[in-house]
Amino acid sequence: MLWAWWPWFMVSVAATAANRWAWAIGTGAMALVCYLLAPKESSPQFGLDHEFSVESDEFLQTIAGATGVPFVDGNRLTVLNNGDEFYPAMLAAIDGAETSVTIEAYIYWAGDIGLRFARALATKAQEGLPVKILLDAVGSSTIGSEVLKTLEDGGCQLAWYNRIHWYTIGRFNHRTHRKSLIVDGRLGFTGGAGIADHWAGRAQSPEHWRDVQICIEGPAVAPLQTGFAENWLQTTGELVSGPPYYPVIPPAGTLPLQTIMSSPETGSSAVRTMHYLSIVCARKSILIANPYFVPDEVATQALIDAHRRGVRVRILVSGRHNDNWLARQNSVALYGPLLAAGVEILEYNRTMLHQKVMIVDSLWATVGTTNFDNRSFAHNEETSVCLREPALATALERDFAADAALAERVQLDAWRRRPVRDRACELVASILREQV
Repeated sequence: MLWAWWPWFMVSVAATAANRWAWAIGTGAMALVCYLLAPKESSPQFGLDHEFSVESDEFLQTIAGATGVPFVDGNRLTVLNNGDEFYPAMLAAIDGAETSVTIEAYIYWAGDIGLRFARALATKAQEGLPVKILLDAVGSSTIGSEVLKTLEDGGCQLAWYNRIHWYTIGRFNHRTHRKSLIVDGRLGFTGGAGIADHWAGRAQSPEHWRDVQICIEGPAVAPLQTGFAENWLQTTGELVSGPPYYPVIPPAGTLPLQTIMSSPETGSSAVRTMHYLSIVCARKSILIANPYFVPDEVATQALIDAHRRGVRVRILVSGRHNDNWLARQNSVALYGPLLAAGVEILEYNRTMLHQKVMIVDSLWATVGTTNFDNRSFAHNEETSVCLREPALATALERDFAADAALAERVQLDAWRRRPVRDRACELVASILREQV
């Protein structure tokens, strides 16, 4: 009720009638803020009771139908762990570009990594290739003058997604959280990592984050380009078209992929639908690795129900090295019902764990930019790439197991005995739970 706009509006009307102008203005402003912050999408309340499993044809048909995103054949996918693997691969792809380079990113920050990418992108632009970069106006606000100058002097086209102005106030809470690099319309990268120094390395210390990117070759790259093009058009008014961006893409492998580009503009969250359906269709195991795990009541109950029907549920979250205080406090506050039901929660305390991965029944998996929280599901532009392939799912499981071995399992008794100070912080943070 605190974040519902209409009680504040009613108080404002009553205060106006009573000539209490300070109250009228204050509560009227709060009504406006609550209206602007309200999610445009919510969890499904019915229908999450399917009897088929992720290995069935019905599951794939339902996922494709419910999200509106088909599976596309003829792809190859490579999993890249940590900056020492994915940054060289991304820079090599830029260096080999022949027709175009496009980037959509929530984070592009000042620093050595940012400069290396800027110089590589500027070099391609100077060779005559169109290089278009769409950055979130909030997430990339610390890009720095040196990186900006390198990009602009090199001839790159740079645009800022959803700048905050008085005339965009109705959309200020809508961010692009995607991390996409598309080269020649044929090769795509996405995952948890932006462009910043703390992703460099191999997660060997708190200064080097643990993360996962994937490289896609084949027709499933096209939706990444489409997502970029839609937001570029909305931001700049320029239509991205033609063979440099949309070539005929021959098969690069045999893997069917589903590339979900979720947006609150559609009024429903395709990535929320995919995650929840995957949970209710699990029969053996659910592995979730996510830094910001803030499930709503529907997701919490779905995970508890999965455990009750014999599914092993393990959730790996970022522990004390967490860059989002609000998300961390809200996550810990919600552990109780899951722990009491027998769900395993593991906190990764070596460094910031930032990958967004879910594996179900050693068969179905999704990797992308989506956090398991309301902000990703209801407010942000997100990307999730899904597959049903035992070898890749098993490889992701091995990575999960390696990370879990470095984590600490949260015990219900310890959670119940956490200090009053911690509980107070969680209570304060819960006021903004809908925004994390």
